[in-house]
Amino acid sequence: MRLIVAEKPSLARAIADALPAKTQRQDGYLECAETCISWCVGHLLEQAPPDAYDARYQQWRLDDLPIVPQQWQLIPRAKARTQLAVIRKLLKRADSVVHAGDPDREGQLLVQQVIERLGWRGPMSRLLISDLNRPAVQQALQRLEDNARYQSLFEAAEARSRADWLYGINLSRAWTLTGRQAGYSGVLSVGRVQTPVLGLIVRRDLEIERFVSRPFYTLWADLGVEHGSLRAWWQPQPPHSLDDQGRLLAREPAEALAARLPGAEGHLSTLQSKKKSQTAPLPYSLSALQVDAARRYKLPAKRVLDICQTLYERHQLITYPRSDCRYLPEGHFATAKQTLSTACASDDTLAGWLRGADFNRRSRAWNDKQVGAHHALAPTGRPFTATHLSNDEANVFRLIARNVLAQFYPPLETRDVKAEFSILDECFRAQGREILVPGWKPLFTTRDEAPALPALHEGETARVQACAVGDRQTRPPEPFSDASLIKAMMNIARYVDDDAVRRTLRDTDGLGTEATRAGILETLITRGYVIRQQGSLRATRTGRALIQALPDTATRPERTALWEQRLAEIAEGNADATVFLDTLVGDVHQLLSQADTERMRQALATPGGAEPKRPARGKSNTARRRTKKRTSSRKSTTKKGDAG
Repeated sequence: MRLIVAEKPSLARAIADALPAKTQRQDGYLECAETCISWCVGHLLEQAPPDAYDARYQQWRLDDLPIVPQQWQLIPRAKARTQLAVIRKLLKRADSVVHAGDPDREGQLLVQQVIERLGWRGPMSRLLISDLNRPAVQQALQRLEDNARYQSLFEAAEARSRADWLYGINLSRAWTLTGRQAGYSGVLSVGRVQTPVLGLIVRRDLEIERFVSRPFYTLWADLGVEHGSLRAWWQPQPPHSLDDQGRLLAREPAEALAARLPGAEGHLSTLQSKKKSQTAPLPYSLSALQVDAARRYKLPAKRVLDICQTLYERHQLITYPRSDCRYLPEGHFATAKQTLSTACASDDTLAGWLRGADFNRRSRAWNDKQVGAHHALAPTGRPFTATHLSNDEANVFRLIARNVLAQFYPPLETRDVKAEFSILDECFRAQGREILVPGWKPLFTTRDEAPALPALHEGETARVQACAVGDRQTRPPEPFSDASLIKAMMNIARYVDDDAVRRTLRDTDGLGTEATRAGILETLITRGYVIRQQGSLRATRTGRALIQALPDTATRPERTALWEQRLAEIAEGNADATVFLDTLVGDVHQLLSQADTERMRQALATPGGAEPKRPARGKSNTARRRTKKRTSSRKSTTKKGDAG
């Protein structure tokens, strides 16, 4: 008997549907002639808690830290024992085993852990499925690989799991106990990814609070030229008082010039015209989709992930969603017309875009060299009917389909014009953009472009028709939103001061992973460190105090992002997991030495931070139960994809 172990029931059903034999449903598995398909439900096993290694760890004491297991132990999750028993019985009957976890690091870990823990020592095949439609699953079943090829991916995932345990257990205990000594009664959770993300939010909030708005002044002039009129802006130069962005800090020079401008004549001194060609945005990775869906539809990142899982598992409308790739396999190009035609024909919006597509056009998106374990999100070819979905689900699907359809549209071609006028020996600048070929742009509702300028030629006369001085104020940075925070996590190098580290991080996938970013944000909200206020993410007083009490290096992204790079090297077989964990233990020792009760006391006493809404009357007991449950869960180990 061949046993296939899938990551979840939906994948098991898709595999069974793709097999030629009739499926018989059994308790905890599906039977198709000589093949049985069972499943995990997320992680069936988890890292053992500290007291499993030594009973004294049940009591939290600073003297016991750091806790470093010598022989790592896994235990079944509370509700996993029944399914583990099913898989154990099937393994005893099996002649061969197929690993059918999701095609990513965590998918490799959670299925292989179970199979090995239950005693299987024979060969294991690997089934990689990123599309649950029957033809795609049938093709995948014909391309089974040796699971040994993915051993380094398993080792990277296992190292990630152990690293999160070491970092989270030890630092959370240390700062919780320090907090108690300083008068705080709750649990203070510290994680290798969640804490730097919280640090981003806290520092942005403080930057906004400390921002001092300053006035600056502008001067515009409407100019009559040979073929129409345009608006140009004065470009003041020293010795006028300017800030570092060239903005005028005193009103008097602008007023003095404005008084002389009406009716004044000048000429076009410099004219620059440049044609540009811009190809369509690439198909989506999960994070890129979360950014756009948050901006357009105000959807939280976790909601977008949940929608994508539903579109993938239940409706089978899209390919595997937890992807960090924005490219598609070259082999998919030949079937793209049929796939998109079937998927989009029943929706007015998508059908309109479909009619404009030229399927002979090949974009840069089709590139096998850029495709790793999974490819960009794309329609599977199953017909899309908006009435069968929620409004949010339909909107997210349209975004995914649009970005693939856009690959069959010509580039956007524009002419950008910059004109400088000399008037009263002062420089005035105007710029505009003319759309020559709209290309893919009509599929996207983007911000308005600068209007086109009238036809111009160097040396022509310009006469001032009107002018005015504008009073402006410098503005603080915007608080983080779901969209901007996910984008910040994707492009974390922008928030790093060290030039060498920044260069290194530009080549990595950022802070967290596609599968974990939304969950990290929701964890911060659940634990009371961050709240949503009118679409913005603000740190609470507790969240701010935690960041201020921790060593600075624990609150910044450099260390964690470099860890992700090490994990990627382990996954590629270019680094050793043991060395990575040994280095991490040294980091933990160094961080624990900086736990400081007085610093914690000062942080807790510092005012500031957003305050969550108080629960309504009659709900206080429920709220207390939830708080108790959260406190208990913080003491447990991390879940699948939880980067701490």
